Amino acid sequence: MKELSNLQAPRGANRQTKRLGRGPGSGQGKTAGKGHKGQLARKSPDVGNSFEGGQMPIQRRLPKIGFTNIFRTRLASVNVGDLVIFEANTRIDEITLRAVGLVRGRWDGVKILGDGDLDRALTVVADKFSETAQTKIAAAGGTAETKAAGRT
Repeated sequence: MKELSNLQAPRGANRQTKRLGRGPGSGQGKTAGKGHKGQLARKSPDVGNSFEGGQMPIQRRLPKIGFTNIFRTRLASVNVGDLVIFEANTRIDEITLRAVGLVRGRWDGVKILGDGDLDRALTVVADKFSETAQTKIAAAGGTAETKAAGRT
């Protein structure tokens, strides 16, 4: 019976390390599996992953281009035409959009865009709206609230 006092690894899980360079009978004598001479056969081969044998490394050959903006906010976009799946007078926010699959993945928020037509009054809460989306939502009798206004 296995208990905390007598746990051990299953058979074959732990292998003994191969003792290298201990005479010809070991099968790894003489050069100890390192081949003949050369930088990698030495005691301390200080070679990094990107070392190319003295050739100019690729990360130095290629030019530096662009930069990554760490303050960027990525917004998922949903078109007004996609909102017709909701019934009239429904309050729609990011959680609702995720529940029906209109927003998937990691995003910093949602932006409603104006493509398509809306024929029912909806209360839409999002981080941003395009001007076209705002006018179409208002024309259908609904309201477009930005997230900051929706939290109060």
